[in-house]
Amino acid sequence: MGAGPGDVEYLTVKAYRLLAQAGVLVYDALVDQQLLKLVPNDCLKVYVGKRGGLPSTPQTEINQLLVKYCQQGKIVIRLKSGDPFIFGRCTSEIQALYAAGCNFEAVPGISSAIAAPMLAGIPLTDAVVSRCFAVFSAHQPDNLDWEALSRLDTLVILMGGQHLSEIIHQLIKNGKNKFTSITPIAIIRKAGTAEQQVWIGKLSTIVEQVHSVHLSPSVIVIGSVVEYARFFENM
Repeated sequence: MGAGPGDVEYLTVKAYRLLAQAGVLVYDALVDQQLLKLVPNDCLKVYVGKRGGLPSTPQTEINQLLVKYCQQGKIVIRLKSGDPFIFGRCTSEIQALYAAGCNFEAVPGISSAIAAPMLAGIPLTDAVVSRCFAVFSAHQPDNLDWEALSRLDTLVILMGGQHLSEIIHQLIKNGKNKFTSITPIAIIRKAGTAEQQVWIGKLSTIVEQVHSVHLSPSVIVIGSVVEYARFFENM
């Protein structure tokens, strides 16, 4: 189940209904704590972390927990932030459930890749300046095709705060600033929460702009559409 980004208000109606039936809740670090109040009082809550750079429960152990409680006949909810199928590491969990003969379903959530730009006033598509956009994780920047990514109108980057300098270096190296030296960039931290922060700059200066800031969790948007955020500045 996807919890959506940040605040509990971004939860879907279906997810809200199912949480009220949960016998076991297995949840991640970025899930809004208010969601824990939506399950029955006797629901077993199991925290498994899954936060980049911090200790977390091994994936194999999470798989075993899901299977164990399912085989006990309980309604088990595996709650992840955003949408579980967008960098939610669901594959091994689903394979474990399938192998054990456990019935399951996937409940979509609003992904931070879509919600964070909107909450910052940035449309990901535009008839003139953004005919397409790509969403990718920069958790392992060496594995990405930066030449291809640099040619796209708009980029949405998850898990990129730790590698911001490398991201900027690769984009500039591969021609992202070929026609302009002021390609806009936005960094949205803790989107959808009361602590949301937005930094807007350009590729050539953003690293210095946020050099002393801990950027996790954040969504990075690069492209001309970032300029539209100015319409929301005073709202």
